Amino acid sequence: MATRSNTQAAPAAPSYIGPFIIVAALYFIFGFVTNLNMGLVPDLKLIFQIQKLANWQAMLANGAFFTAYFVFSAPSAKLIEMIGYKNTMVVSLFIQVAGALLFLPAARQISFPLFLTAIFVVGAGVTALQTAANPYIAILGPERTAPSRLNLAQALNSLGGTIAPWVAGTFILTSTVLTPEQIATQTPTQQHAYQLFLANTVRMPYIVIAFGLLVLGIAVALLHLPQITATQEFRPGREGDPVLKRSIWSYRQTVLGTLGIFLYVGTEVGLATAMVLYFADSKHGGLNLLSDKDAQKLVLFYWLGAMIGRLLGSWMLTKIKAGKLLGIFGVIAAALVVVAIFTSGYVAVGALILAGFFNSIMFPNIFALGIAGLGPLTSKGSGMMMAACWGGALIPVFIGWVSDHWTYGLALLVPVLCYLYIAFYGFVGHKPSRTVAA
Repeated sequence: MATRSNTQAAPAAPSYIGPFIIVAALYFIFGFVTNLNMGLVPDLKLIFQIQKLANWQAMLANGAFFTAYFVFSAPSAKLIEMIGYKNTMVVSLFIQVAGALLFLPAARQISFPLFLTAIFVVGAGVTALQTAANPYIAILGPERTAPSRLNLAQALNSLGGTIAPWVAGTFILTSTVLTPEQIATQTPTQQHAYQLFLANTVRMPYIVIAFGLLVLGIAVALLHLPQITATQEFRPGREGDPVLKRSIWSYRQTVLGTLGIFLYVGTEVGLATAMVLYFADSKHGGLNLLSDKDAQKLVLFYWLGAMIGRLLGSWMLTKIKAGKLLGIFGVIAAALVVVAIFTSGYVAVGALILAGFFNSIMFPNIFALGIAGLGPLTSKGSGMMMAACWGGALIPVFIGWVSDHWTYGLALLVPVLCYLYIAFYGFVGHKPSRTVAA
């Protein structure tokens, strides 16, 4: 008679492939919505050229979007603690629906403040979505492979960001735009009708976006996403747990990582904006090489490089430690911008576009290294780091101010310094001063 074994099979490790795919798809939304709003800057300048909207005023579109990160990151972290990661993602998608719908009255009333309000609300939704999705992706598996998962998910972010400029160019302001001289010959009634016509081109894309976000929010609400239970790396807090009394500012890797996110987002957005001006401008040391339209098209390859880099980066992180790879990419990106400063022609153009490839792994690696070892403080660390995306509102304006008052070459030194700090964080600064166990 066969002897029955009393040994029970070990329970299989949970499979997170399905949840990973679902949440990673949301990264497409991050990139698409972010870059679509960035692309509105020149469109708003044209819509409101009758009111003689200045460049710095048009740049407030970027400022409104990224200021939402500063305002709503900490509340988003609190929201995660109250309703969990999944429900926060659902709420964030519905917030974006509300923001997208605000573009309709903004276009109807031709109201610049209402446009900025709509952009700010959309930014608030994206902030909550990123604050929930980034740590959730990191938690879906071992901590040591978190950078690889984040890089893979961020590739979809870059895909959305690459498509957004094409959507903006295809569906927004597709008609012939009048010159200021032609507008000056019109009557006030004709000017208003023309301005209303331009503004209305914004409405249909955002109606479609609102509908898509609504459907996606309902779908995520109905899908099963696992609740993350206790693990060594990401254990939930318990009542009376002394860890919960610690200040997030006592974690060196998180504080330095927060500065790294601030500098990275500002540099990524600043370069994408500045290179268009640098390639086309004949003043302030600009290359005067391309038309504004052709220069804008080349930005697509900047974002495409980031997508390719994230796909390759996910594989490279299986061979090279996250901090080391971040440091190497930071040094190379800084060197490319230096090449662009001291050369001209298509060599300078290619150097700046290629920097997009080396931007690729920076955000996910800084983020993953910054929340490493936080345990029950992970949501607070995530909120703190997402608030640092405010760099996207400040650094581009500073780059533009330097180029206006001096030269593009001097302005491009700002990204060089930012990249060198990111390299420092990768090589040295990410090493934790303490973890939840210390």
